Amino acid sequence: MLYPNIETFIGCESSYEEADMVLYGAPFDSTTSYRPGARFGPAAIRHESYGLETFSPYQEADLCDCRVFDSGDMELCFGSSEAALADIEARAEQILSDGKFPLLLGGEHLVTLGAVRAVLKRHPDLHIIHFDAHADLRDDYLGAGLSHACVLRRCHDLMGDGRIHQFCIRSGDRSEFEFAKQHTDMHRFDFSGLEELTKRLAKAGTPVYLTIDLDCLDPSCFPGTGTPEAGGVSFMELLNAIRTVTKANIAGADINELAPMLDASGVSTAAACKVLRELILALNIRDEGRLYR
Repeated sequence: MLYPNIETFIGCESSYEEADMVLYGAPFDSTTSYRPGARFGPAAIRHESYGLETFSPYQEADLCDCRVFDSGDMELCFGSSEAALADIEARAEQILSDGKFPLLLGGEHLVTLGAVRAVLKRHPDLHIIHFDAHADLRDDYLGAGLSHACVLRRCHDLMGDGRIHQFCIRSGDRSEFEFAKQHTDMHRFDFSGLEELTKRLAKAGTPVYLTIDLDCLDPSCFPGTGTPEAGGVSFMELLNAIRTVTKANIAGADINELAPMLDASGVSTAAACKVLRELILALNIRDEGRLYR
């Protein structure tokens, strides 16, 4: 029998009804400040995932044992950031209301704001753990308050002080670092302090939204991104951080900022695929399939 050609991330072929986790893509990069192309990231991750195995030797786990539904990419308005964010928020709300875990594939980092809005409605005591090269704490970028350079500042507007925890940060305007000293928990350059933070949040039962900007990786292993910054972490450091942070009560997550055309070798897309596989497995292993909702 013939079936429609619907491309999913490898191993993520459960029905929506039986799934614990739902992948949803947000192919949006209208506020990218340097090199565009992140809108093509979600589709590239799906397509190139078939170069992977479903089994992870790092975690002794297999995607075939997970219940994950890949809902594909959303159709988003490129002329209005707010309209795109509203659609992302509505999709995340639908997934959450159906008792499933929302895992967003960007796109530029602004897409995180839509997902955080939805998760915050469900978990008013939400914290954010943020892996990134950039602080993303500008109040505006060239007059625009909705920009990938401002996404964590807009999250702070919703959440207030002490609830945003930033790691690997190595780039930003002076005012962003001054703002962070007063309002966020910033850890520069690497993942120092992540294990202690995770233990504290897990012990308190605090819900956490995890956002991973893939440019936290060093451009020597991940050049395919809009704003590469030298001095990043290695793939193994990121993998260990994912395995650490998922011991907390993760209520939603995203991976963003792959721009596949900026790395003709395909190495960046391959790395993004592997990060996604390891994140799905780490989330699933934590609660043996019973995700935090």
